[in-house]
Amino acid sequence: MTGTTPTPDGAPTPGTTPTPGVTPAPGTTSTPDGTPTNRFRAVLRDLNAIDGAVYAAVAATPTPTLDTSLRRLSRAANHSKISFGVAAALALVPGRPRRAALAGVGAVAVASATANLLGKRLVRRPRPDREAARVVVGRHVRMPDSASFPSGHTASAVAFATAVGVVLPPAAVPLQVLAMAVGYSRVHTGVHYPGDVAAGAVLGIASAAVSLVAGASLPPARGK
Repeated sequence: MTGTTPTPDGAPTPGTTPTPGVTPAPGTTSTPDGTPTNRFRAVLRDLNAIDGAVYAAVAATPTPTLDTSLRRLSRAANHSKISFGVAAALALVPGRPRRAALAGVGAVAVASATANLLGKRLVRRPRPDREAARVVVGRHVRMPDSASFPSGHTASAVAFATAVGVVLPPAAVPLQVLAMAVGYSRVHTGVHYPGDVAAGAVLGIASAAVSLVAGASLPPARGK
């Protein structure tokens, strides 16, 4: 009777099928790379590599005519000063503009709290190494002490623009363009990776949705 001849390590010869439920013989190897966890980790490594490459490309691209403007924009967006300034102007006009201001400020509050109190504490991604990437000094703003992921500036700017734009559509495009510029300025100045900004934008949209839903559930106030 013909049978399979075991190899020296006890494994069946090529072409045979292992018996289900049987532990591989000593000396054989498994393929952990095929597990969902390892595939997910591999995807994260690849995304991180792309993130770093885009950051390095931005740092290496000379843009002397943009550096000063983007540095100033990044600083002006600290503590959502731009958004609060726009909200103050909108609040002076009764009706939709005032409601838009309230929705926008609420969205900023949700985005800021979620990014800084939850996202940054959970992920704890280190800030980029601006010196190693050779980001020119003319772009520099103060490097924050907090974690890098997600971008709080972007989250707040996108949250404000999205919430205000829903309530007051004519303001949607200008505010979204401004929010995108704020997000890019954080990469340009070297304090965030592009992935941090993308995550901040997603968080901003979600925060705007929360603010809008909460505002819709409130009874209308008189004089508005």
